[in-house]
Amino acid sequence: MKKSVFLGALAATTVLAGAAMSATLDDVKARGELICGSNTGLTGFGMPDANGNWVGFDVDLCRAVAAAVLGDPTKVKFVPTTGETRFTALASGEVDVLVRNSTWTFSRDVDLKLDFVAVNYYDGQGFMVKKDLGVTSAKELDGATVCIQTGTTTELNLADFFKFNNISYTPVTVQDDSEAQRQYLAGACDAYTTDASGLAAARATMADSENHIILPEIISKEPLGPVVRHGDNQWGDIVRWTFFALLIAEEKGITKANIEEVASSSTDPEVKRLLGLEGDMGKMFGLDNAWAKNAIAAGGNYGEIFEANIGSATPIGLARGLNALWTQGGLQYAPPLR
Repeated sequence: MKKSVFLGALAATTVLAGAAMSATLDDVKARGELICGSNTGLTGFGMPDANGNWVGFDVDLCRAVAAAVLGDPTKVKFVPTTGETRFTALASGEVDVLVRNSTWTFSRDVDLKLDFVAVNYYDGQGFMVKKDLGVTSAKELDGATVCIQTGTTTELNLADFFKFNNISYTPVTVQDDSEAQRQYLAGACDAYTTDASGLAAARATMADSENHIILPEIISKEPLGPVVRHGDNQWGDIVRWTFFALLIAEEKGITKANIEEVASSSTDPEVKRLLGLEGDMGKMFGLDNAWAKNAIAAGGNYGEIFEANIGSATPIGLARGLNALWTQGGLQYAPPLR
């Protein structure tokens, strides 16, 4: 009798767990649209262009997920979120996935019950000042006013840095990156601090960009990446492996332009699995076996997405650095697809 009760409870738990795991995927498929929480507007990473079309490094990852799940990278609705609203929007179900410059931390992972499924950009916090301030190091900012976005790790890191170096500052709090830039340019603060990539993106939009310098100190680790709700493991796997598929594609030399040629000629077993020619990788998490091929075809491999949006040839001009593939001395590394 006890065994029957136990098995019945176990079966019920399994059913409930299965329902929870597939909830987001089912919702996205039924809706026919992925809802992606994005930045309110960060050049190169996520913002609407002059025609209202969302573009950027993070945007292209959202489009890759839509292509993997729905077979169409255009079936995405972008919901702008601030530093203070982003995690609430995800936890409440307003968005299916959060892909904007959000740092993976212990408390966000554990206390907020969120899952950071990968790191799509390794970053660190820096400072930008006007050249005429005459400062060459963040340690020279004693007594400075600093523009800082609320509800972010940046705010906490700033306090730690000044305390550790026994110097003082006055925070000028803002709601988002756009306001921070406006306040900084208007002279409301001596320095502007955020992720170094965000500083480069902001400077690229300034009419007098040559008059602003990014100081050499990087004062934190900022692993940025896509976030999903805790407990929805199937959905987490889909977002995670869509990103990994873009990394594997770069490593294997598969591009948006040559993907069909590679699919018809490659003898590499992992490439065949990646492009849905062998095995049932997609079916393992409820997708078509062409999921990865569709994701790569949407905007290219990871390197293509990086270079097109924020790379050295763009106004932002970011080097790959830590975001190079592991084969090139970077940290970007995908587990084997097998």
